[in-house]
Amino acid sequence: MSHNKKKIHYAWWILLGLCIMVGLGKAGLNNSAGLFLKKVSSDLGVGVGSLSLYFSVSAIVTMIFLPLGGKLMAKYDTRFILSIAIILQAGAFALFGLMHSVWGWYILAIPLAVGGVFITVIAGPVLINQWFKKSKGLALGIMGAAGGVLGAIAQPVVGNLIASQGWRASYMIVGIAIIIIVVPVVLLLLRRSPQEKKTLPYGAEAAGSANGIAGAGEDNKGVALSAAKKSSAFYALIAFFFLITSAASFSMHIPTYLMNKGFDVSFAGNVMAINMIGVLIGSLGIGFASDKIGAKNTAIAAMILGMLSIGLLLFAASSTVVISIAVGLFGLVSASIGTLGPALTSSLFGNKEYPQIYSNASLGLAISSIVALPAYGFVFDYTGSYTPVLYAVGFMMIINIVCIFIAFKGKKKLEQAGLWN
Repeated sequence: MSHNKKKIHYAWWILLGLCIMVGLGKAGLNNSAGLFLKKVSSDLGVGVGSLSLYFSVSAIVTMIFLPLGGKLMAKYDTRFILSIAIILQAGAFALFGLMHSVWGWYILAIPLAVGGVFITVIAGPVLINQWFKKSKGLALGIMGAAGGVLGAIAQPVVGNLIASQGWRASYMIVGIAIIIIVVPVVLLLLRRSPQEKKTLPYGAEAAGSANGIAGAGEDNKGVALSAAKKSSAFYALIAFFFLITSAASFSMHIPTYLMNKGFDVSFAGNVMAINMIGVLIGSLGIGFASDKIGAKNTAIAAMILGMLSIGLLLFAASSTVVISIAVGLFGLVSASIGTLGPALTSSLFGNKEYPQIYSNASLGLAISSIVALPAYGFVFDYTGSYTPVLYAVGFMMIINIVCIFIAFKGKKKLEQAGLWN
């Protein structure tokens, strides 16, 4: 085995492939979906609410399919699974352009979600966990930041495409283009484990013995899914996923919140750009901090900064500067979903059955996607204010800190019971 330090470790090529695949899956497909709603609903003669129900269908399918997705990722060839997944996700997106009834969106939401389970939820954390012994948090942060960069590029591109080509052609162009880009990336770059390339995970040599054998053994340590599902740590992690995703969902309502306070749409757009910068910096910062001070301490610090953001929005939101700082800080909360969740899963349960445990714990994320977004909208409809929502989001972060302590206390119990091996 080569130990030439000048050679780029293959783990970084894996990360590059993930940045492209996950970034385009999120930015090109998931995040651009909202740009189509007004045009499509107008042409079909249905309400935006009726059309957007396909998001709820997608979230329900995601919730149901996540546990099976983790098993499939662990059992079958990664390139085959992810190639099929992007064809399902992007192919369903392209087929939206051929639909003439809202039922088409409801039906196609099923393959869209099944493919998205692998592309945007499971694959990134699972492969990074396999390939990185060192700098795992940083790798997660880079992947999250890359998604933000691609999102900043994709949003105006897709918007201009809809304006110039119409929504039908745009659905098909975006979906087919992403298949053409992502499938070769998956086939050429992605591999399930370092063993396929006859190497060790990045940093395993330094973490293990001189010949790397001890390091390789360490990579398979952890808790089995059956034991994890009986622990308080597992349910505390599900609660963390649910609450952090629910809290981050408020970012979709920030423009409405600002305009309700008297600011114009131009200011709201500029502030959301600052929020995206917060996501980029937060992804890298949280990833780096997870490596240096551990997932537990990083998670607590992120929740405290999130509470500071909410406090500023509640009590000092008359200043445009303060609002900009607050919304930028709130980007850290959004960044936590893709960085802290996987890092906490690895820290609590190890690598033994990581894909299965992570996919099952991600049920909290899927449930939140069904509940939080419409709930915030209904609160605003009934009260005319987002103040109750802001208090609720702040309270979620407090509960999340409690969940973190419960989870790591549960980890100690697993270790004491001899279930970590």
